[in-house]
Amino acid sequence: MTDTARPPPMSEIPPVSASAALKNNSGGGGGPDDVVAVAALIDELKVRFDYTICFSLIGFFFSPDGAFLLTRNDLMCLLLLTSCFISLYRYYYHQSEDVRLRLNSISRLSTIAAALGPERTRNELVPFLVDMNDDDDECLMAVAEHIPSLVTSVGGDEFVHALLLPLESLSTVEETVVRQKAVEGLVKVGERCDRASAMEHFCPLVKRLATGEWFTARVSACGLFACALGKVSSNGNGGEEEKKMIAQLRSLFGQLCDDETPMVRRAAATNLGKVAEASVEDKQFINDEVLKWFGKLTADEQDSVRLLAVDDCVSLSKLVSEEERLKSIVPVALKFSSDTSWRVRYAVAQQIYELCEIVGADFAREDLFPAYENLLEDAEAEVRIAAAAKVSKFCALAGPERSRENIIPIVRELAKDASQHVRAALASVVMESAPTLGKEETVNQLLPIFLVLLKDEFPDVRLNVIGKLDQVNEVIGVDTLSKELLPAIKDLAEDRHWRVRLAIIEYIPILATQTGESSFLFSKEASTSDSENNSAEDVLNSLCLRWLADPVSSIRQAAGQNLQNLTALFGSAWAKEHVIPKLESLLQTEKNYLVRVTVASTLGMLAEKVDEGDITGTLFPIAKAAAADSVANVRFNIAKSLEKMAKSVSAGSAIRTEILEVLDGLKADADVDVQFYASEARNAF
Repeated sequence: MTDTARPPPMSEIPPVSASAALKNNSGGGGGPDDVVAVAALIDELKVRFDYTICFSLIGFFFSPDGAFLLTRNDLMCLLLLTSCFISLYRYYYHQSEDVRLRLNSISRLSTIAAALGPERTRNELVPFLVDMNDDDDECLMAVAEHIPSLVTSVGGDEFVHALLLPLESLSTVEETVVRQKAVEGLVKVGERCDRASAMEHFCPLVKRLATGEWFTARVSACGLFACALGKVSSNGNGGEEEKKMIAQLRSLFGQLCDDETPMVRRAAATNLGKVAEASVEDKQFINDEVLKWFGKLTADEQDSVRLLAVDDCVSLSKLVSEEERLKSIVPVALKFSSDTSWRVRYAVAQQIYELCEIVGADFAREDLFPAYENLLEDAEAEVRIAAAAKVSKFCALAGPERSRENIIPIVRELAKDASQHVRAALASVVMESAPTLGKEETVNQLLPIFLVLLKDEFPDVRLNVIGKLDQVNEVIGVDTLSKELLPAIKDLAEDRHWRVRLAIIEYIPILATQTGESSFLFSKEASTSDSENNSAEDVLNSLCLRWLADPVSSIRQAAGQNLQNLTALFGSAWAKEHVIPKLESLLQTEKNYLVRVTVASTLGMLAEKVDEGDITGTLFPIAKAAAADSVANVRFNIAKSLEKMAKSVSAGSAIRTEILEVLDGLKADADVDVQFYASEARNAF
């Protein structure tokens, strides 16, 4: 290997081997001689091609933030070391076949630049990055990602243009992700350029890419026009050179909108709105040129170009007058809503509500609302999914009358759609229309749809409905909801999908907060679980008992947390009447130890919410009896709960003394786990 990149200071190193240099520096402390010795050692290893050892040494003597780790740092010696460092970096990068090692070296670019200093970074490191020829796209993308972080290392904004060349080279490669990362870096660097630097360096770069022979350069150029125009836009105050540059840039972008390569036109369509925003002060340019380019792109034969132009409908609508909006943009959106490509219609379904907001409900009612209703009934499920996700927003915009007559009948059919994903998208938003329709129409129109979705066979549909129950309750009230919802909740409480059961458990405290203690949750109802047993039972306790005995651990834990939340909401008296007796019965009669473990943990949760008197009179006696359970898992969970009880009662009280006595007894348990948790609980006091 010929080291043509070694800077002149390296020739000043004395002709001494690394081992001799280290021997001559037998004193400790990291002085200048240490740096010279390290430089000589690295240089010697590099000559011997042992680059792995070289980089091990470099990683040892440099911290991740670029600081030299020796205790004393002589400037001249540091220059000698970094001279070797840059040439070693070049050698190592080209020689290593391990991508992981090359990526590691790339991640140290800022470290190298900090050691070299601004001038040598510009003169040596940046040219190396320009000439770098790596065949691995991952490495190229890492380089493109790290270059913008070198702004300070090259000398700040004054010299930031030095970073443009390596990024320009990367923006022309074939791999899309590398080009995208390079364009992002160019935009970041371009934003740091002042107007003079942009005129001298950034805009010429954009022009070179826009006129590049290979399509990759032109694709990248499309993403840079907005930044370039924003930097040199004169707003009427610039000179002739700035105005000429603006005209050239706009002309080039117009050519790219009509480029022969679809990939270039796609990039132009993606960035058309940004170019218009960069020239927002020039209304004539937007009306005359931008809308003309927009018309060409919307009429493109490639659906991949047309669907990207859909986004421009919204962005351009914000920049043009109402007259131009209705004349040039709304007709395009209507045409797209019935486009032969489902991907274009899908893009319209995602954007049509924003367009309706911009043009206003009065104008949208005549044309855009019918287009949306057609999208709800589209033949492609993906289009219906996107349209269904906007149902509540369109109902709010259209008003109750239009929603009742035109939208809700379609929604009723979507609730029975063949695609489960359409039903799931509808379930997540349909109940948000309740405030728009009002109580009467919600009961008559939405509630039947709601109940159909609650019984859907697809669990995601049911989960999405459960998450919106509170919005229905706010509109139709507790009484109506109670009659309709209770059977559905009882069915969902036994749903075969455990995530549905978990969602119902988490919703119970929310519903109880809205309905109050006197609601249907605590009403008495004839049990239907046994045809011969018609005794009344508390609905809530019935559900909670089932959840505490659920075969899924997450459900059992959530059931205990649910009881704690309800106790915090309704108070100790409610827990003493409705919950604690059931827990005591389970501990005494339940044969499944997993259920008893859950109950043991629940006692501790309740202790944090009930009054001290209820701990003394009810919870502690139950826990004390359970401390003699035959299963060790139950006993050490009782120890955990006793700790919570002791913390919830007054210090020095008789009940705390009794609790600690029980813990002392558990410390002598035959099971080591029980001993451990009992000791942990006892040591807390």
